[in-house]
Amino acid sequence: MDDSKIFNDLNVSRETFSSLREFIGLLGEWNKKINLVSRNSLNDVWSRHIDDSAQLWYYLPKNPKRCVDLGSGAGFPGLILALLAKEKNPGLTVILVDANRRKCAFLEDASRVLRVNVEVIPERIENLTPLKADILSARALTSTKELLLYLEKHGKQRCRALFLKGKNIKTELREISNLNDYCIEIFPSYLAGGGSILQVEKRKSRD
Repeated sequence: MDDSKIFNDLNVSRETFSSLREFIGLLGEWNKKINLVSRNSLNDVWSRHIDDSAQLWYYLPKNPKRCVDLGSGAGFPGLILALLAKEKNPGLTVILVDANRRKCAFLEDASRVLRVNVEVIPERIENLTPLKADILSARALTSTKELLLYLEKHGKQRCRALFLKGKNIKTELREISNLNDYCIEIFPSYLAGGGSILQVEKRKSRD
């Protein structure tokens, strides 16, 4: 397995790489007990999961304070962004939301291994009061239409949403009637395979 090309590009410390390797071992152990990621993807974990998550760092706004990661599951991308923030932006708070309590137990364990200060919320997204995010992230969680509803509820006015999406992103966007309410950009994923990064911001109020 290769180390993360993006973590190398961002020039993180040896200690961070050591934490990542410990995290990968923990992920493998937990994955035997609960379904966090596909077993096959563990053979290419640096690319499939670490770099896939880390690429969002390039799209963060300047000096964000509060990142909310929805449907965090195995910690992708939220835990990886928290690890980068530890070195690159210590003022960033990362909140991990997942309704599955066993996955939340993993997230708590993994946050200790990575030595990151995150908040884990074991609750359904629909039941939460607004989380006032500067950044909203999600990976393979739900449709873009549903994600925009979460952005409306949990994002500040200038929140930037970063969603890791698959090949069908343009089809999903065509199903949304109020696209003009948002500034939307689509960037090709770092990974091969046709995936995308969907960047969304609310348009400024004209009031």
